[in-house]
Amino acid sequence: MKTAICLHNATVLTGLSIMHNCAVYIKDGKIADVYNEERFRQKIFSPKVKIIDVNGAYVMPGMIDTHIHGMGGYGADDADYKSLLHMSEILPYYGVTSFIPTCCTSSEDILKKKIQAICKAMGKEKGANILGIHLEGPFLSSEFIGAQSIDGISPVDLALMHRLYKYCRGKLINMTVAPELKGMRELALYCIEKGIVLQAGHTNATYDQMLEAIQAGIMHVTHLFNAMRPLHHREPGVVGAVLIHPEISCEIIGDGVHVNPNLIHLLLKSKPLSQIVLITDALSPAKTKLKQTSNLYFDKCFYRKEDNVINGSGISMLDGFKNLIAWGISIEKAVRLASTNPAQIMGQKTKGLLIPGYDADVIVLDKQLNLLHTIINGQFVKGINPCA
Repeated sequence: MKTAICLHNATVLTGLSIMHNCAVYIKDGKIADVYNEERFRQKIFSPKVKIIDVNGAYVMPGMIDTHIHGMGGYGADDADYKSLLHMSEILPYYGVTSFIPTCCTSSEDILKKKIQAICKAMGKEKGANILGIHLEGPFLSSEFIGAQSIDGISPVDLALMHRLYKYCRGKLINMTVAPELKGMRELALYCIEKGIVLQAGHTNATYDQMLEAIQAGIMHVTHLFNAMRPLHHREPGVVGAVLIHPEISCEIIGDGVHVNPNLIHLLLKSKPLSQIVLITDALSPAKTKLKQTSNLYFDKCFYRKEDNVINGSGISMLDGFKNLIAWGISIEKAVRLASTNPAQIMGQKTKGLLIPGYDADVIVLDKQLNLLHTIINGQFVKGINPCA
């Protein structure tokens, strides 16, 4: 039986608003109620309810990382379900209650093994929930491949797409594709029918091709500004399409290296708040003491040794969240980017908000934004520090 919990004397960030001097009541793994401190004092609780005075700390929905390759020495590209379970145990230490493991491009045989590992891990997590699978490829542009493997990309192939979908056993949530590729419209229609969120990324799409992509249902953009045709005053490209069209949502990497913080402010002025998602794009060495591997070195983010191409970040979601606030973004907006928007854009209808009936995935931060508690499915989860 799950423990009932009441966190009171809290500054509650629901994902929709900020509420001072309030309490969050958790029962049976769900948010049972959110009310003011006066109502809390009037309520008679069962002796079995764990009552915690958080002394004015922030109580907010747990963070959701929808684009993460690895953390703490483990990653989705290990093609080992135990690595995914280690990630699940590490991520709560950094305020993450759910995540979508992201697989890089590779041959079909290797990609199948990565997918099978994620499927095997799901349901066995001791920490953060694995929501499903993000495939970053294989239908990407060779012109904006970034740090992905050129050997792993493929022209659009509906038969291959169908096989990948079958390997995922209904657990494929989102997929990064290059909209300009021949046959993309047919692939997009197939994916939309299956409920897969398509993301434009690693792409050389023109502005007009992005408009066609919107009409085909490609409505989300992978790590905006990175690995894509940039903004030009005569050819707005992918970046211009995102800035011009409010219906397009996008990811943003919050390490301050992949994207200049001033551009994040521009994005917040240009787009509805609901359309921006904070991600890490973290690699498996992230949050470890490793400063370099056989092919990577770390200098605020990871770079490929052979050509100094940025290869992913070394931050956690909590790092990115703190960065947003340090850059002058309000904590209410930061919660939307880190918790609420990821859930809503990825179709997770019971996550990302602190309102009755939603999953009790909750974190508590003190006023200096230090993590005090992580609660997943209504249970306290400490999380593992990979550097300990």
